[in-house]
This record gives sequence, structure tokens and C-alpha cells, in this order.
Amino acid sequence: MSLINLTINGKAVAVEEGTNILEAAKKVNIKIPNLCYLHIDDIGFDNSCASCRVCLVNADGRLVPSCATLAKAGMKVQTNTPEIIEFRKGVVELLLSDHPQDCYTCTKCGSCGLQDIAVQLGIKKIRFEGERLEKSKDNSSFSIMRDNDKCILCRRCETMCNQVQKVGVLSGVNRGFSTEIGTFFETDLAKTECTFCGQCINVCPTGALLEKDNTDEAWSLLAQKEKPVMVQIAPAVRVGISEEFGLKPGTISTGKVVAALKALGFDYVFDTNFAADLTIMEEANEFVNRLTKGGDLPIMTSCCPAWVNFCESQYPDLTKYLSTCRSPQSMFSPIARYYFADKVLDKKPDEVSVVSIMPCVAKKYEVKREELGQDGIIDTDLSLTVRELARMIKSAGIDLENLEEENFDSPLGYSTGAADIFGVTGGVLEAALRTAYTDVTKEELPDDGIEFKAVRGFEGIKEATVNIAGTDVNVVAASSLGCARKLMDELRADIAAGKTPKYHIIEIMACPGGCVNGGGQPFTNGDYEKVKARGAGLYVIDKNKSQRKSHENEDIKKLYDEFLGERGGHNAHKYLHTHYFDKSNPYSKKNDVSLQTN
Repeated sequence: MSLINLTINGKAVAVEEGTNILEAAKKVNIKIPNLCYLHIDDIGFDNSCASCRVCLVNADGRLVPSCATLAKAGMKVQTNTPEIIEFRKGVVELLLSDHPQDCYTCTKCGSCGLQDIAVQLGIKKIRFEGERLEKSKDNSSFSIMRDNDKCILCRRCETMCNQVQKVGVLSGVNRGFSTEIGTFFETDLAKTECTFCGQCINVCPTGALLEKDNTDEAWSLLAQKEKPVMVQIAPAVRVGISEEFGLKPGTISTGKVVAALKALGFDYVFDTNFAADLTIMEEANEFVNRLTKGGDLPIMTSCCPAWVNFCESQYPDLTKYLSTCRSPQSMFSPIARYYFADKVLDKKPDEVSVVSIMPCVAKKYEVKREELGQDGIIDTDLSLTVRELARMIKSAGIDLENLEEENFDSPLGYSTGAADIFGVTGGVLEAALRTAYTDVTKEELPDDGIEFKAVRGFEGIKEATVNIAGTDVNVVAASSLGCARKLMDELRADIAAGKTPKYHIIEIMACPGGCVNGGGQPFTNGDYEKVKARGAGLYVIDKNKSQRKSHENEDIKKLYDEFLGERGGHNAHKYLHTHYFDKSNPYSKKNDVSLQTN
């Protein structure tokens, strides 16, 4: 693509043809405030709906929205004239005039885009008064809360849901002053095909969309002394939470998070990575059995509950290709209840509590699925997001940055490097290949061949071919449900045409970039570089581990010897595997706990 030259605030800048003014300004470190713009380069997404008008600039004498106006050769742009600043103030004041004045008690306080811009513009009072509408609220699901009183109609959530994730649940309804973002026929979110990925939360600039807050329940568990409380933390937590405490994105805070959790009062702090290694043991075994014995291929990874929900509701005919393995969260909890509680604590399964810290709001939905429990005992009592944990740490007055690091408790706290990369797109696939190779060849991968870099990176779809014992294994990793839909449509078409599916293994992460960009991670405010930094942090952890293949984990071997028996055997299926449902009709979801009773 050819370059064009223009000036912005008197600074010369050269950008590729087709670049909008807002992105061009970033090249010379000029920040143009905006509320509706979304840009994710790695999956080729650029939304310029220009609904908020906060990003207006003067381009060659005309006021234009910088997000929806392409830079042109020789263009002269001004972004901060008195006229522009006054116009922006007017726009923001109008938004504030119909906005709840409860900033101090709003969960989004301190990370609210509307609040930030109001402060930047020096708005001290609101000149406009008029009618206020009381809009809809939706508290129906276990994962997401909607409060349209706080919605500013930026349409980021609608854009994310429809154009990036291609789920199609959220849309603008009504007209004029009565317009709001809603669902089809104003259906409760829990009764729609929402996957609870939480990406709408990530892009909402205000408190109109938030995770369901379970911190009160967590404090209640910690306050009681009858039951020991165990907690597990997911791979992406250790590189995400740092930002909540002012640390550089991607900072590895594993030991500090462990120390903080113990300071909060958790009796045992374990690592979900242990169960990630366990997942690979079962998933690689399942893949090899399908590959060598003629089972259903491709095998599709099942670690992401939003993706599983998407498959059940949109592609129920393809659920037979899903791995029957539970997610690491849902593998860890029964092991904690039925193995650790009995063997170490001499406790019955219902005499302990299990909490998870996840980068994901869909995990809140997952822990309520009825099949993920036994004998009336739910496997995981509570799932908290990274943001919720950060709020608990701050409210307890714990200084995370200056905590002395502590280690996970044993034996459910040790993991290999393969488990750490679960948190980034392509990581589950790479971890599975490291063990599947050994399962098939009975040989270990050499150190210089352990990294499958073809499936790394933040692109939407990444393909690779790996030769295992003379067989070319075609693999693909999809990042975002929009990319997943593309792969699923291709797979469905191939099957209908009687063609052999192109791939042997398909990894899908609902969130662009994987769990490092999960719906429960610290807000990035549109800065995708933070997501990439988190992913880089996980690869550093993997690189520095002495063991980088799940089958090398001695504690996992001991678990099989003492409790599970053989891989894929009776006990393994009882505690580590699951089954799926046809949810294509959202109004008849048998055995589906997304229909919450409030």
C-alpha cells in the first residue's frame, strides 16, 4: 500500500492510504478522545460508526469525525482548537445530562471512558437539563449485568457482539430519545443465545455492562471457619492483575497473587495450571485415540465455556467433534473436592469450598452447569474475575506491588510451561501437540522443536501442519467467535458435501487474543498492546520452566497412580470429562442453568 503525507497539529505524518485520521494521529502521539471507536488490527477489524461525535477534528476547514474520515494526501488537520474543544464539551455535557450521577458508587469508577473524557475536558457543571428516561436493567444471567440507564449509545457492545463475535444478541431498539441497546423482543439476556464471553463488557466505556459481582459471596465464604476454602488461579490471571495495581502490562505477578490470596484468608492457594496439565493428558490421549482408531475428527478444544456455549446453541450438529474434556477450572474443582480434601484434609467433598479466579465471565456461567457436579454437590462454589479479585485486594488494604512472593500449596500447585500458555490464543493447541507427539512416537520432542510458533500470534486464524510419525496433522487456532463461525461454517459445508474435513485439531478461544483478553480481565480501554504484553508474559513463564510438557509433571503422574487410574479410564471420565446439549432453541434449554432464578 502506498504512503500518503499530511500534517496534524503542524506535525508531518506519513501513513498508509486508507488510514483514518484518528489512527494517523496516533503515529505522532496525538490522542484524539473518542467513545465509540473500536480497532483490533490483528483480526482485521476497524469500526468507524461515528455515533458519539467526541472525536471531531478540523480537516481542511471542515469539522469531521476523525474515526470515520480517511486521511488524504496534503490534508491539514487540527485536533485541539478552541472551537473543537468547546464542541466536544457540549457533546459530553449532553451525554452526562441523561446519565446517572452515581459515579462514586459505580463499579466502573476510575476506569470509565465517559468520566475520563469529562475530566480531560475540564467539565465542572452540566449546562443542560431535561427529561430523563428510566431504561431497562437485566440481571438475569450468572455472568453479565446490563444497566441501560448508564448506556451512552456508543454501540461498541453492539458492534462487538454482531461484527467481531458474530453472535448477534445485542442491537439498537426504539427510536429517538427512547433508543436503547437491547435484545430481540426485549428477551432476558439469559434466555438469548448470548455466550457470556464478556467482550461487550470489555468494550463498554461506562458501567452499562459489567460482570455479575460475587465478591460479597466470596467474603462470606472467607468469614466462616467451618469449611476450608481452596482457591485456584487461571494462567492469564498472573499477567493480567498487575495492571490493576499500576504495574506494567504483562508483568508476571504469580507469587504476589498467591501472597495476596493468603492474606485475604484463603486456606489453600492452588494453580489452575495443574489442571491445565491434566487437561492436556486427557485431551491429547483423546486426540490420539481418535486419530489412530478412526474417531470423529477434527477434535475441537473445549477449554473455553463461551465457545462451548456458542457451539451448543449455533452448531449443535458439530458438538460430537468437541473434546469431552472439561475445562481446567472444571477439572481442578472435583480433584480438589474428591482427592485433596479426602487424602490431605480428611474431609468429605461437601466439607470444603472451592473458589476460582478467572479472566473470564463465562466461567461464572460454567460453574452453574448442572452436569459439572456430583451427588448434589456443585464442583466450584464461586468464580471471580480478575477485576473482582483486585477489588477485594484493594478493599483489604493489601499492597500487591510490595508483597513478598509466596508459593502455591502442594500438590495441586505445580505445573509445566505447557499449562501457562493456555491463557493465550494457540496455547492449548501447542500444549496438546507437545504431549500428543510423545504419545504417538514414544519419543520426546527435542528442545529446539518444542515451540510450535506457527500457531502463535494474535491473528484471527492461524494454521499449521505438524508431522507426527509420518502423518501430517493439520491444525488451526481461531481467536474470536467471529473467526470460529467461519471455521464452523467451512466444517459444516465439508461434511454436507461428503468431504474429509481439512483439519485434525481445532482450537477456539472466544475472546480475541485468548484468555489474556478475557471478559473479566482489567479494562484495556481499547489498547490492544496490553493484551499482547500479557500474552508475551505467559510465553516468558513457559520459556523459563524446567519442564515444558504436561506429561512430565510428576504430581500429575501421582494423581493418576493414586486416584484416577489410566488416562481416559473410568475415574478420569467421571471427574474430568463431560457431555453437551443441543441449545439451538433458546426457549427450551433443558438442563441449562443460564436461566437464572433471581
